[in-house]
Amino acid sequence: MRTKNSERGSLRREFIKRASVGAAALLNPALIRANGGELNMYTQEERNGKPRRVIIDTDPGTDDALAVFLALRSPELKVEAITPVAGNVPLSLTLPNALRLVEIAGRTDIPVAAGADRPLKRRLVTAAYAHGENGLGGVQFPEPKVRPVNERAPALIDRIVRDAPGEISIIAIGPLTNLALAFHENPQLPRMLAGITLMGGSLSGGNVTPAAEFNMYVDPEAAQAVFRSGVPITMVGLDATRHAALSEEHISTLEKSSDPVAHAAGQITRAVMNHSRKAGYSSGPVMHDSLAVATFLDPSLVKLQEYYVEIETQGEFTAGETLGYRRAPVRRSAPFEDSAAGESAAETFQPNCKAALDVDAGRFFSLLIGRLTGTQTAVPAGRV
Repeated sequence: MRTKNSERGSLRREFIKRASVGAAALLNPALIRANGGELNMYTQEERNGKPRRVIIDTDPGTDDALAVFLALRSPELKVEAITPVAGNVPLSLTLPNALRLVEIAGRTDIPVAAGADRPLKRRLVTAAYAHGENGLGGVQFPEPKVRPVNERAPALIDRIVRDAPGEISIIAIGPLTNLALAFHENPQLPRMLAGITLMGGSLSGGNVTPAAEFNMYVDPEAAQAVFRSGVPITMVGLDATRHAALSEEHISTLEKSSDPVAHAAGQITRAVMNHSRKAGYSSGPVMHDSLAVATFLDPSLVKLQEYYVEIETQGEFTAGETLGYRRAPVRRSAPFEDSAAGESAAETFQPNCKAALDVDAGRFFSLLIGRLTGTQTAVPAGRV
């Protein structure tokens, strides 16, 4: 009978098999490019100067709204779909919010598919206290006229990726429930993805509990499944996003713009800023999700470090914590006395993600505000 330790070892060996350069090259040799001694994932479209194909998995959400706008305003990206999930507010709000965003941006050509309305195993905990009861800071936008597609989000993700293996990346800026469901339904899916850039996690303490960042806290089991899947991951967590707070000047620039996207972003961020001031906070809204999109556009905006990350699912007070290891051994809790013989607390080290540890906030906001106001359309310097 296999021990839990041997099962974890098998998962890690599978990750090495899937995420290694050799495996990626067999899937699509154009995915890999050496750059200054580091390996970065590029598709054939990038080499040809074509937009990178992405799916945005999101739970809008005030900062999600600006992140979606940034993606839709970036000529480097071809957004194949938007897949709302329950998180910041229930799916009954994140779905129409996503539809509103594509209407405001004039991108109703992009399919929006309803995702999971609850975590894999837990009751949904929302963050309406931060995002307003409607998820958009309480700002009232018209009811969307466009309708979601009939396909559910996990099935749509699976179909798009299977139709173009090695070409699709996912930018995940909410709980990872949709992705975990898609991976469960098709275990081959992770190796067909070019990669996942996600907003979530923290190596320096949480924001919803002392241990956990919100997206990981809402559905830690889904996060664990994704991190153990073998898909290449870039984790943009609180270590970097905490340094990306909007200023009064940023919000005023958005408000003064005649651009409909910038104007909507200004309305949302002004509402959040006013809420923060009433609550006694001195800083402005933190652009967690926008930084994940910006990192996908230009990885040089952040400082990336390889880590092996595990998601805590068992702790009464620590569920959703992202535990990061930079080197061996990967040490777990000491085995109980009745544990299977041979079970060890330590394992070998193999990274499963790149984690963002810091950000060049000035360059990030130049990109974000420039794209939302329509004044910056050039490819960021770090992407050429």
